[in-house]
Amino acid sequence: MSTLDLFEPEMPVVAPEPAAPTGHPVGRLAGFIDRADPGTRAALARLDPDVMRPHQIAALARALIEAGLSPDTWQPATWKRWALIAHGMALAGHGKGSLGKQLADAGVSEPRVTKLLVSRGDAFLQIVPRLLRLLASKQVQPNWYNLSELIRKNDSQEAAEQEEAEALRLRIAGDYFSAIARAH
Repeated sequence: MSTLDLFEPEMPVVAPEPAAPTGHPVGRLAGFIDRADPGTRAALARLDPDVMRPHQIAALARALIEAGLSPDTWQPATWKRWALIAHGMALAGHGKGSLGKQLADAGVSEPRVTKLLVSRGDAFLQIVPRLLRLLASKQVQPNWYNLSELIRKNDSQEAAEQEEAEALRLRIAGDYFSAIARAH
């Protein structure tokens, strides 16, 4: 036996894989925005998902990556939806509870809620920012788990996602009208 046989071969040093983020991406995004520096928060609060400026795209990309998402593979429509979600979180915050009840608590009118729930495509995406500004002015933080699902599945071509969006719309309507009825 030679002296070389007594030593184990050297194993290459491999850096460990970074741990996958835990939790729901919406919760991680809300957490990032809550902890963000004032410049990042301002960039996200002021961004227009239809016309993003370079510093807003940079702030959005950092937020999305920190949330464990992979925006490098996204189509422009996906970027626009997540931009609207991040914008809304920076503008109105993130709350718990029923989105329908939150809309009622903020005094959102029945016609505005109905318009939100029956609109599809670009018409829906144009209603959301105005609604968010109203919620922010009333200091009501929307439940982004619900609202982000509605934004992302708003005009999906997949039947399962269309059904999920419809079920969510019905739940929001039920919670809104129940809260209105209880208030009277």
